[in-house]
Amino acid sequence: MLPWKRVLRPLTALLFAAAVATVPAATAHASSAPSTGWNDYSCRPSATHPRPVILVHGTLGNSVDNWLSLAPYLEDRGYCVFSLDYGQLSGVPLFYGLGPIDKSAQQLSAYVDKVLSATGAAKADLVGHSQGGMMPRYYLRFLGGAAKVNALVGLAPDNHGATISGLTNLLPYFPGAADLITASTPGLADQIPGSAFLTNLNAGGDTVPGVHYTVIATKYDEVATPWQSQYLSGSDVHNVLLQDLCPLDLSEHVAIGLFDRIAFHEVANALDPAHATATSCASAFS
Repeated sequence: MLPWKRVLRPLTALLFAAAVATVPAATAHASSAPSTGWNDYSCRPSATHPRPVILVHGTLGNSVDNWLSLAPYLEDRGYCVFSLDYGQLSGVPLFYGLGPIDKSAQQLSAYVDKVLSATGAAKADLVGHSQGGMMPRYYLRFLGGAAKVNALVGLAPDNHGATISGLTNLLPYFPGAADLITASTPGLADQIPGSAFLTNLNAGGDTVPGVHYTVIATKYDEVATPWQSQYLSGSDVHNVLLQDLCPLDLSEHVAIGLFDRIAFHEVANALDPAHATATSCASAFS
């Protein structure tokens, strides 16, 4: 084996391990999600909350573990809540969000249609964590999703790529590393800043007309870095930094999606802006 190949495999393993370390252990599937309230296809949106909420997990996450806190939080507030698995690679069990992101967006498209058909709603709202906050933008821009989605709320979305605290900047020093990642985990390769996928996604602007965008970021993010790269530009965009709402909030990339009720309160505000209330440190107890 050539010397550079001996280095290449450990580097790829390091990148993968770093990504794994930032998500919860994936131990469940959509079929094990609660049958009432969350992924309950008999749920009908109310006049107060007329759109179903579809939760989109992050890289290496799944439709259950990613949402053990946020799904009940929204369900308790009267929303019909749904979640999907996407981006599974053949031969890779449990871990999702690793397939080509354009193909994952197609899976999201089919799932939105399924939820709208079941609930009778005209549009849905999407809430995504990490890749799950970025990937839907492909659906909105290229797959007709803008006609079916009212709002996209991203929790630590890697809208312009994820450097993993600069780790991906090492790739040029290892010839063939990027090609190996692309071949083995294309969903990871698509999230590297400057990738063909991200270049295409962001060409011509970050947003599409008719959709309300909210980005909720934390300055302690160690994956979608620099954290400012998560922000979107557009006429209907609300970019939020958690520490502007609560300086004591220490959530990083994982916590913001898994259990940060301050972030969840801001999600609820984005889903129902007409009844929004100020988010503060006290929101952790609301």
